[in-house]
Amino acid sequence: MTSAATPRRRAVLRAALAGSLAGALAACSGSEDAEPSGESAGDGAGTTEPEEGAGSAEQSSDPEATSAEAARPETIVATALVDQLQVFAEPEDMDAVGESREPEMVLDRTERTTGQLVLLALQTGDVWTQVQLPVRPNGSTGWVRSNQVSHSGHSFRIDVDLAGHEIVVTNAGTEVARTPVGVGRSDRPTPGGDYFVTELLQPPDPDGIYGPYAYGLSGYSDVVMDFRGGEGVIGIHGTNEPELIGTDVSSGCIRMDNAEIVRLVEQVGLPLGTPVTIRA
Repeated sequence: MTSAATPRRRAVLRAALAGSLAGALAACSGSEDAEPSGESAGDGAGTTEPEEGAGSAEQSSDPEATSAEAARPETIVATALVDQLQVFAEPEDMDAVGESREPEMVLDRTERTTGQLVLLALQTGDVWTQVQLPVRPNGSTGWVRSNQVSHSGHSFRIDVDLAGHEIVVTNAGTEVARTPVGVGRSDRPTPGGDYFVTELLQPPDPDGIYGPYAYGLSGYSDVVMDFRGGEGVIGIHGTNEPELIGTDVSSGCIRMDNAEIVRLVEQVGLPLGTPVTIRA
């Protein structure tokens, strides 16, 4: 994989209206206003033992290379450089003479609440980048042209244990946060799977239902298909009901204590594109 790590950026939008946030994180409220729909939509590199007889001097002969390997980012983020980002099913959809076929879809950067379109890069190259997409069905992937996205890197990740009502945030394997959370109710469960952080929002009322900050994720509820003009996007956000943290309370989103999500944003600096694994 070829990419260059750059300083991580935060995109924080102070929403002008509470309704705009509700549209971005449509599955988060525990309100009965959202009508459930009947429709539903780890890998690790192994270690190699040194050959018998290999001396320790050979194994540590290049400390600079060892340091560079340790500093290599675990995650590559692809950020759109164009307003209309074409997504193809396979990289071969552009033939050798340059005749382009119809894309599978077009992602519109201008439709994002923050005005920024961030994707999780799975493979990168000079011509094509394979990305995970923030669309239904959850876990969808596609290919975009590498010259239409910028690549940056980091080593953050989030793991959410639904049964244990806990979220853990790590950076390069080091734990930086662990705290209880509220998750989806039995009739509107938080969907398990692998996602990524797509945006960071700052609600107009820090004491409201979303708390002071809300991270939008690439995943969608399996049962809430439409809510207040949104599409059932799940997120991680604060709450005005801290007494319900540690229970099954939401319509699919993950609720954190307000002080904890403020720390993630303002102290830890959790970047967009952070992988999120949610497991039952």
